[in-house]
Amino acid sequence: MIPKIQVRGLSKSFGSKIVLDHIDLDLMPGESFCLIGGSGTGKSVLIKCILGLLQPDSGHILINGIDINTLNRRDRQAMLAKFGMLFQGGALFDSLPVWQNISFGLMHQKKVGRKEAKEIAIELLSEVNLDAAIADVYPAELSGGMQKRVSLARAIACKPDVIFFDEPTTGLDPIVSGSINNLIIKCVRHLGASAITITHDLNSLRCIADRVGLLFQGKMIWVGTLDELETTDNPYVVQFINGNAEGPFTLL
Repeated sequence: MIPKIQVRGLSKSFGSKIVLDHIDLDLMPGESFCLIGGSGTGKSVLIKCILGLLQPDSGHILINGIDINTLNRRDRQAMLAKFGMLFQGGALFDSLPVWQNISFGLMHQKKVGRKEAKEIAIELLSEVNLDAAIADVYPAELSGGMQKRVSLARAIACKPDVIFFDEPTTGLDPIVSGSINNLIIKCVRHLGASAITITHDLNSLRCIADRVGLLFQGKMIWVGTLDELETTDNPYVVQFINGNAEGPFTLL
């Protein structure tokens, strides 16, 4: 089976600071992959390189076996349009009501009319367990958990092949976090999408991950299944998942 996404030898620096150092990563069709690691280890930069928001210094990104660097601009944009993204802060447009936030991609990329776009947005609100009545309110009127779910509805509106989640449960209480985790699972299973999630939330990780990768100093130093995560003797993984004050992370 060809991976949905293949990253090979990906490197990215900002000035003299090496953020990604020859990263390899495979994301299989229908797989939920979680990225963990300390702050500033390059997790978000890796996602932004895959999304085309940042240009890597070297390496290759293949989608369905096709190197996106070999594509012309139009074909590359068409391929990247099959990606959905849930940003850490939600990144909703404050000046637009909920339904227009959700259907933004539908109207601007797919050229769906306003009436149909609103109908789809209301259907998607139901998918993320929100009432249709909030379709016409503005993001500032919603709680943090509701904003996350609206952002999730927007991320799946165009039925993406791949969805990226950047810290989807940060700042949420355990009940709302559990709801978001269930919605992520639902998205992956129902849409048949592949997912990459950046998280520091170990409860979330254990709920949604098929495989896990640990980034440290710009390198993918460990990759394994959930079972392997719990049983590995890798000192970096052991310190991270147990929250130990002492270990290789804190010897620097």
